[in-house]
Amino acid sequence: MRTRKTGFWIAAAAFLVVMAYSTVPTPLWSLYQQRDGFSTFAVTIAFAAYAIGVVISLFLAGHLGDTHGRRRVLLPAIGLEIVSAVIFLLRTDLAGLIVARVVSGLGIGMLTATITAHILDLHLSSRPGADATRGQIVSAAANLGGFGVGALTSGLLAQYVTAPLVTPYIVFLVLLTLTLVGVALVPETANPPAVRPAYRPQRVRVPDHARGRFFRAGGIAFAAFAVLGLFTSLVPGFVSGELHITSRAVAGFVVFAAFAAAVVAQIAARPLALRTQIGWGAGLLVTGITALTVVVVQVGSLGWFFAGGVLSGAGAGLLFKAALAVGGSLADAAHRGEVLAGIFLSGYIGLTVPVVGLGVATLSVSLPAALTGFTAVIIAVTAATALPLLRQGAGQSLTNTTPSRPLTNAGSRAE
Repeated sequence: MRTRKTGFWIAAAAFLVVMAYSTVPTPLWSLYQQRDGFSTFAVTIAFAAYAIGVVISLFLAGHLGDTHGRRRVLLPAIGLEIVSAVIFLLRTDLAGLIVARVVSGLGIGMLTATITAHILDLHLSSRPGADATRGQIVSAAANLGGFGVGALTSGLLAQYVTAPLVTPYIVFLVLLTLTLVGVALVPETANPPAVRPAYRPQRVRVPDHARGRFFRAGGIAFAAFAVLGLFTSLVPGFVSGELHITSRAVAGFVVFAAFAAAVVAQIAARPLALRTQIGWGAGLLVTGITALTVVVVQVGSLGWFFAGGVLSGAGAGLLFKAALAVGGSLADAAHRGEVLAGIFLSGYIGLTVPVVGLGVATLSVSLPAALTGFTAVIIAVTAATALPLLRQGAGQSLTNTTPSRPLTNAGSRAE
């Protein structure tokens, strides 16, 4: 039992490190642009490559932890992150950056659901009779918190140490290697069947009667991930280009604050009714993203930009938490994972398509104008999907859904 308690914290730390690594490039994109002349569009393509890798891996391997064992999935996933870091160090041209991001996405898609399940398993087996709350909180904080910690750490290293495009990757290459060793020592918690079922990709299946609510839940997931994607791709460029603040540490801190707000909002909202979470989430997200746009276009104040980031990050965290709760209520336990996989697919489409669209728009209009269009689209999607849910769409109550799940259950296993 003591070993499993230790393993719980090792697994949580591993989750934090891997998710942190995925945002290491975030404060560095503007440096790549300055050195190699990358356009904003090129940055969005490199960013989108990560989401494409996640989606591919999510459906091909993200659900295999139950049937093949947690560590048999986690170790190769962490290995892919190590390979990605090596590619970042050896190939600094645009093609190399895109390959490194795809490889990183493949590892994240394999790891997220499996390590979430592993953390919950270790928590419950080390504390007989306990509920899952502690494990859910820790895994959610490691997931979203990792995104913020990675951007902040990378920004600080890029600002205060030499070789800013090399040192962050070396630091995380060491951390990822230690993570690989640590996870190898954590006890296995899955009980794979003696005869493994035939392989199949993760399916997305929604009951016919629930498709309306499914698409609405997918819509708020789309909006939430679009805002988070903005922070992990172009926000550092906004800070340096539009606000004229060249500090990489400041850019990393703005990203960290947005993700930290998402974590805090998810934890604080646990006692709230689902409709309340949706209402607050939509309100905060719309207010925050509007504030960001006004600052970039009109004001040029870092303080207001920071406040907009915190508000929109908190709103995104609440909306995605609510999306998973609604999705989890649409099917029985045997098929819940298939529905939640669809919610995550909607989220990762939101992570990719709007940000790429924003990058394409900058080829013909200014960045502030493109951001204004991005904001209008996200507000429209949020209103079109959150408002029907608040009205208990199709006469279905939102007050009696299953308990909401943390943001970490990417590709969630069927339970």
